[in-house]
Amino acid sequence: MPRRILFLAPQVPYPPHQGTTIRNYNLLINLADDFEVHLLCFQQEGDDPVGNTPLPRLLPVVDSAPAPVRSTSRRVVTTLTSPLPDMALRLASDTFQTRLGALLEKYRYDIVQIEGIEMAPYGLWLANHPLWRSARVKENLPGIPIGRPALVFDDHNAEYVLQQRAWETDVRRPARWHAAAYSAIQVNKLRRYERQICQQADRVIVVSDADRDALRTLDMTLDITVVPNGVDLDYYAAYSRERDSQAPDYGPKALVFTGKMDFRPNIDAVVWFADEVLPLIQREEPEARFVIVGKEPHPRVQALAGRPGITVTGWVPDIRAHIASAAVYVVPLRIGGGTRLKVLEAMAMHSAMVSTRLGCEGFPLNDQQIVAFADDADAFAAATVALLRDPVRRASQGEAGRQFVEANYGWQAIVPRLRAVYDTLSSNG
Repeated sequence: MPRRILFLAPQVPYPPHQGTTIRNYNLLINLADDFEVHLLCFQQEGDDPVGNTPLPRLLPVVDSAPAPVRSTSRRVVTTLTSPLPDMALRLASDTFQTRLGALLEKYRYDIVQIEGIEMAPYGLWLANHPLWRSARVKENLPGIPIGRPALVFDDHNAEYVLQQRAWETDVRRPARWHAAAYSAIQVNKLRRYERQICQQADRVIVVSDADRDALRTLDMTLDITVVPNGVDLDYYAAYSRERDSQAPDYGPKALVFTGKMDFRPNIDAVVWFADEVLPLIQREEPEARFVIVGKEPHPRVQALAGRPGITVTGWVPDIRAHIASAAVYVVPLRIGGGTRLKVLEAMAMHSAMVSTRLGCEGFPLNDQQIVAFADDADAFAAATVALLRDPVRRASQGEAGRQFVEANYGWQAIVPRLRAVYDTLSSNG
């Protein structure tokens, strides 16, 4: 019998169009050939109902619970009074915990995989469940009581690092001091909480060497394995702008950024680019146009749409069409952790790219043959203008990027790393 794995995910992992859903969907479907994979997830506002997705046809058990709603006032109170970080409270749900308990009673799982720190409360609940806390410990697998599934924590970002960087960025601007204060409060809470879930898990997964090193500063004894983010190479290779009658035309000097546009690092990136970088580019290349692509644009992002030369699309049905429309793909990130799936997607589509070093953190990119790196406004503008004026270099850089992801970041090459982690976890017998 194949081993049985339960994934706990913060949203319905379909369609695989952004960050967490891309990672979770591809891990699930690529593991399903070798394991019996079950899914319990939250149904977020705007998610497709899980029963209307292909997931029930791909996995034997799929269940969901409605995501809880927390008011802004409640978040303010808990930020000031709770010892827990905000991310540990976002998805606290009695309904979800009841459904998790029902699955554990009905099925005997070998492994439960916790997808991201928002799901960590359920990992901690499992690790300290009274049915297992006092059970005998297997001699061949210290720390996992008989009957308890092994716990694997997939930490999508070193979250305390992300908040530390957010504080360092926002504290420089008085208009953002409220956000800086939030991050300052969260950093130490996250350090304690992230250390706790990593210590309670039997194995920890991260997406980059940088995240592994960051978590080991919390506890040098942690057993951490790097399982990078990946990209569906065939999906991006199949797109043809020539065959797409609905392909947008932003002009020959289009600069494109993609991402979920209510995510704080993405908001900071596009606002900084629009304020500090784009005017320098347009001084040299007046036809340059900045296109911001992604669902749920924050009001700070929506406000940019009123400026000359900036388009904010909101949700789009096919991200490939918009990446393909760009002369240059830009990654002006100044906050963040983990690795950016947007970078892999752009490379998979042969895009020429300008990025901050942080924007490509976690990828072994040591020269500018694949990505042009720039960390301040003047350098970012100069690198972008140089690419806009050099179609031969754009083509060369795009081809090098595609070869890079083909060699390193196809899911078929990545998922075996996770299987190897499972192989170190003995069956509960």
